[in-house]
Amino acid sequence: MEFPNQTVIQYVSCNVVDRRQLLANADIYRLLLEAWRKADHWLVGRHVVMPYHVHFFCAPVRVQVTPLKRWMEFWRAEITRRWPRAGDKPIWQKDFYDRQLRSGESYHQKWLYIVENPVKAGLVAHWEDWPYQGELNVLQWHEPA
Repeated sequence: MEFPNQTVIQYVSCNVVDRRQLLANADIYRLLLEAWRKADHWLVGRHVVMPYHVHFFCAPVRVQVTPLKRWMEFWRAEITRRWPRAGDKPIWQKDFYDRQLRSGESYHQKWLYIVENPVKAGLVAHWEDWPYQGELNVLQWHEPA
């Protein structure tokens, strides 16, 4: 059920096939950001790129929403096409996890959870030190009137 004037922010998590540690390096991070910019039907907000998976928030650009699955297929295909090492392919698991957030509070809580992923994995001592995270677009939560 959709409600007029309700903010649509999706939380998405997707994995690399066989949990291979392919993603957490500067070149692949740049490639991912470029693909998200090119796939402009949804805006990517806060994100954390881990060695074998990525977490991010996204929101549709238009009221006539391109289905999330189609948008995911587009940017993952773009990355695969531009991937620097052919022997790594296929890159992405077919499925992904997504959840529409219901409130600004859930958005904030989910962000606090994912930004700690590199710390929990023992990759850095403080989340601020993880170089493969950020905010591509500011996604504002607006409570329905």
